[in-house]
Amino acid sequence: MNSREKVLAAVLQNQPALSPLPDMSIFRGEPADLAARYCDMGTYIGSKVYRAGSLAEVASLIQANFDTDKRIITTLPDLSDSFELLSDTADPRTFNDVNLAIIKAKLAVAENGAVWLTEQQMGQRIIPYICQHLAVVVLESSIVPTLHEAYAQIGAGDYGFGAFIGGPSKTADIEQALVLGAHGPISMSLFVVND
Repeated sequence: MNSREKVLAAVLQNQPALSPLPDMSIFRGEPADLAARYCDMGTYIGSKVYRAGSLAEVASLIQANFDTDKRIITTLPDLSDSFELLSDTADPRTFNDVNLAIIKAKLAVAENGAVWLTEQQMGQRIIPYICQHLAVVVLESSIVPTLHEAYAQIGAGDYGFGAFIGGPSKTADIEQALVLGAHGPISMSLFVVND
């Protein structure tokens, strides 16, 4: 056992006793009109929001609103008839030319318009960050009112990597002018599907 492993083993053996988490129920949000509130907040933070009744309608909306001559990939097998199905075993360097990536969110948060994506939804961790445009399918049943409730659902999850993504990348560092698509996807589209 090298010195690094000894230090880590000592830290692991000397953990403090677990204490109960505080009651967060006072932060619960109002469950009414979650889809409408989520759509409003998504638009407010710079996402393009579409309502759809099915994944087939999502495919039609994508074909109508995006350049289908450029590379479009998806992690959703139901959309593989229309778009390239992402292989999670492919070399991540082969995704440098992805124009649009279509991913399904694990959950979404009405209070801030964000989506929660784990590496299982991403297919490859790089996908939502390297693509030019990001499209996320959000089932209405997966929308929670607040970030507190989102953390209550994901806190004990078994995943190696996950991230909240809220709208397209943006910065206002230069002369306090808001720039979308500064260091990641230029745009983010949310397809809210009534399930």
